[in-house]
Amino acid sequence: MLRSLALAAMLIGVATPAMAAEARQSNFGRLPDGRSVAAVTLTNKAGVSATVIAYGATLQSLVMPDRTGKRADVTLGYDTIEEYLKTPQYFGATVGRFANRIARGRFSLDGRDYRVPVNNGKNSLHGGTVGFDKVLWSVVSVKSGPTASVTLRYVSRDGDQGYPGALTVDATYSLDENNALSIEYRATTDAPTIANITNHAYWNLSGEGSDNGAMGMVLTMPADSYLPIDDGLIPTGELRPVKGTAFDFRTPRVIGDRVRDARDEQLVYGRGYDHNWVFGRQITFDQHLMARVLDPKSGRGFELWSNQPGLQFYSGNFLDGTSSGKAKRIYREGDAIALEPQLFPDTPNRPTFPSARLAPGQVYRNVMTYRLTTGQTAGRRR
Repeated sequence: MLRSLALAAMLIGVATPAMAAEARQSNFGRLPDGRSVAAVTLTNKAGVSATVIAYGATLQSLVMPDRTGKRADVTLGYDTIEEYLKTPQYFGATVGRFANRIARGRFSLDGRDYRVPVNNGKNSLHGGTVGFDKVLWSVVSVKSGPTASVTLRYVSRDGDQGYPGALTVDATYSLDENNALSIEYRATTDAPTIANITNHAYWNLSGEGSDNGAMGMVLTMPADSYLPIDDGLIPTGELRPVKGTAFDFRTPRVIGDRVRDARDEQLVYGRGYDHNWVFGRQITFDQHLMARVLDPKSGRGFELWSNQPGLQFYSGNFLDGTSSGKAKRIYREGDAIALEPQLFPDTPNRPTFPSARLAPGQVYRNVMTYRLTTGQTAGRRR
């Protein structure tokens, strides 16, 4: 009888208890002021697990099998909270209130001028000196089931890092039995402000402790244009076609093929790729394909889907050997890449870019889904 019920549940697509993904909460350590940092691990029956820590609402690890079933952690990060505090590198972190760069740390909103901390040369990066990556979030819910999830919350007060309005942000990580890892950010405000929140995971699909860097991975991005930058990594305002350039990833290309091409001024400015690709002119309700990534050596890969108009592709150009990760291996330039769905950089200073303005009564939403694959699953449709 029980066997018949389990079979029936599988046929109609309902997860049985044996199929359910699990969410398990533990303690990752304590901050210097004594506050506990929670960790929640989401695990499915296919051997995929994602660990999220409350400090920075951070994806601390993502473990997945290769084509032979061998599991490895494929995101950069640390084993202890002390390391996150000592050498912050945005590894897997939630970044905001405004992800990416704001030129000179200045912008205007509704006729008023605002200044935010300058922490990246002459510019503000990822929300300022104490952005969302450097604060402790509260765990709101932890759920097991067909989709396991954890939701974390942070309330950024009015004036935090110079931004107007109190912003309430929820970050939800979920993992299902089809190997889809989703990250959804939602935010509301009590006064007009700007919002641009994303995740800064660094990916090396060979394994974060592997001798193989990320430059041998194959990347596809179905975008026809990108945003050129100046020598301060701020967009010039031009939307430049990718055709015939080192920025054309419309067909699969090995990332490292042209990343060091000194003949391309844009690659010199970025020390590699640190640019935003254009997928639209506004945030959409539905997600669209933004990237495919494949590691030919292991067979691991993923598709990245999001509802955002831009995708920042960063080729790990500033990993400088000052950090050693979970496998106790030094992280070097090009050892991992970041793919960050978001609004365009410096949007508050560019009226022609999609707006970052958020008003009371509106909901900001950025949802991204990593459809994880191995050599055994890459050909299956979901």
